[in-house]
Amino acid sequence: MGQYVKVKVHAGEKKNRLEQKAPDSFEIWVKAPAEQGRANEAVRAILAENLGVPESKITLIKGATSPSKIFLKRG
Repeated sequence: MGQYVKVKVHAGEKKNRLEQKAPDSFEIWVKAPAEQGRANEAVRAILAENLGVPESKITLIKGATSPSKIFLKRG
């Protein structure tokens, strides 16, 4: 199946930063603006790197236009 990962995103920040709140919960600050999915892609890349999986294994399943998102990690 997979693991659900909850993320609170702050877009348009000065630098990228990740803070783990719980085993399946993160708060992520990204430089990318919250337009045309750029912040979502930046968050996906940071999450994949932190979880040690390729970006292709991380899928946004809820919250595309919201600061609160749920990603699915496969593999």
